[in-house]
Amino acid sequence: MFTGIVEELGRVRALHPNEGGARIEIDAAVVLEDAVMGASIAVNGCCLTVVELGDGWWAADAVTETLVRTSLGALGVGDPVNLERPLRLADRLGGHLVQGHVDGVGELVDRTPLPDGSTRMRFWLPAHLLRYIVEKGSITVDGISLTVAAVHEDGFDVAVIPHTLTVTNLGARQPGAPINLEVDVLAKYVERLMTEGTP
Repeated sequence: MFTGIVEELGRVRALHPNEGGARIEIDAAVVLEDAVMGASIAVNGCCLTVVELGDGWWAADAVTETLVRTSLGALGVGDPVNLERPLRLADRLGGHLVQGHVDGVGELVDRTPLPDGSTRMRFWLPAHLLRYIVEKGSITVDGISLTVAAVHEDGFDVAVIPHTLTVTNLGARQPGAPINLEVDVLAKYVERLMTEGTP
């Protein structure tokens, strides 16, 4: 379980494709402070398992399923990635409950700098996820917990503060970029309870 509060902006140092997907090596520092083999680290909102540790880097194996269902398959060497370690039970919950299970891949449609230093970003998302998006609700974009500012027929807007633009990959994202989306899991549970009825 994660919070969507990015701890570090890492960078892809190497990609090793194989028949079962790819091994992704990532330069990092903060998320490695207490990392051990088998630990979980969210990469652009996708929960991956540490399978190799080096001096200032770590590696994870992304299977074909992961590469197909997320934007990780589009990563290249040198790309910045948002990193977060799992939530500890004693931690503050600064964002919202994030599982690290990507629900779909969306796209950045437009970005508009505003006079207050923030940037309004509009995202397209797959139609089947739209029902989980509500104004002032939570959404995870590439592992970042954000508040929905507006809902459209085919997507949503968020207002991103300068700090978030500086410490995450959203600062460099341009229209057309694929992004991982995870909707609020509470909305999915409520929907299931409402549609299943009483057993």
